[in-house]
Amino acid sequence: MSARVLLVEDDRNLREALAETLTDEGYQVRTAATLAEARAMVKAEAPEVMVLDLMLPDGDGSTLCREVKRAGARTRVMMLTARTLEDDVVDGFDAGADDYVAKPYRLKELLARLAALVRRAPTTAVAAHRLGPYTIDEVTRVVRGPAGEVALTRKEFDLLVCLLSADGAVLSRDVLLDRVWGEVVVDVHTVDNFVSSLKKKLKGDGFELKTVRGVGFRLVRGGV
Repeated sequence: MSARVLLVEDDRNLREALAETLTDEGYQVRTAATLAEARAMVKAEAPEVMVLDLMLPDGDGSTLCREVKRAGARTRVMMLTARTLEDDVVDGFDAGADDYVAKPYRLKELLARLAALVRRAPTTAVAAHRLGPYTIDEVTRVVRGPAGEVALTRKEFDLLVCLLSADGAVLSRDVLLDRVWGEVVVDVHTVDNFVSSLKKKLKGDGFELKTVRGVGFRLVRGGV
């Protein structure tokens, strides 16, 4: 089944042209021109990816992005906007955006980045995972342990789930950067810092987060 994409754009000509292109690319496309329409569609259809303009008639698109992320929705968000100042981009990622594309955009690049988001987007809900003394709920994005909820950042949670989903396989730093950080350019050693933080926050029997020298990292159940 092709991915569901919600395109939120108030410019009718741009909305219709891009929707037609995405449909031709094989996506199931729904469109919205306002925040209100988009909210209703996110709730009703849970799209894999939302392509979101920021300047909308009834408010700022970043508001919707924050709502979606705080609700634990599994929708990936690509902001598509004419706001290109560095502070705007930083604010977009702070709101929870998974990618940020400036207008006017290059169509081939936009399609490639959209495809990358679709590959990263989970297509079905999953039950909570057990990892030693911890319960990891991908839907609510909450980790609970013996002392209660564990405070993880958004990227720490994404990294944990990525390693957990690998079922014990070693994932290189480059793979983790692609799957967790996507198009955001960060230093490769950022992964090491986040793994170190997870090791400090998640302690107990029944699992081990291991560094494989010269290769990457693996999350092993049973601590072996």
